[in-house]
Amino acid sequence: MDVTTDPSAPWLIAGLGNPGPEYARNRHNVGFMVADLLAERIGGRFKRAGKAQAQVVEGRIGPPGPLNRRVILAKPMSYMNLSGGPVTALRDFYKVPLGNIVAVHDELDIDYGVLRLKLGGGDNGHNGLKSMTKAMGAEYHRVRFGIGRPPGRMPVADFVLRDFSSAERKELDYFVDRAADAVECLVIEGLERAQSTYNS
Repeated sequence: MDVTTDPSAPWLIAGLGNPGPEYARNRHNVGFMVADLLAERIGGRFKRAGKAQAQVVEGRIGPPGPLNRRVILAKPMSYMNLSGGPVTALRDFYKVPLGNIVAVHDELDIDYGVLRLKLGGGDNGHNGLKSMTKAMGAEYHRVRFGIGRPPGRMPVADFVLRDFSSAERKELDYFVDRAADAVECLVIEGLERAQSTYNS
């Protein structure tokens, strides 16, 4: 079901990850990668967001006219497990309806590079989503970027905090680009259209 909101209301797109260069290329930071690409597309640079513990870019997505949307791209700087605080602060500051919030995040239970878009639902053990849901409820959109399960008996925490493998990196730019396309489609055309196009 699509959430119908005031078309003039802004969208808040939160790419989830951990701050700091040591985490920059980790699987857990794919949300940051997608946010960075979206910022590049709208010609913006991330800057510190006032009192919110986040970096933001403000801009617009979509063609001129009624489908043009105001967006706030955000990267919480609180570490993944505390993402809810910065996202909630930005929601309140920019007056964003909950149905206009999108979390872009890594997903263990989906094969590498596969996308799934949905509205609401559980956190599936993802601490960034857990923090967001605790702070503001579950009825926000998710763009789930598959990273697959860890090999053998590798602990999940070790797996998500490692960089993508050399084989994965060959396709990473393509998959990040596709995820950014999916976010734009969601914001401009709605969840059903985005799901039918990008849920593979």
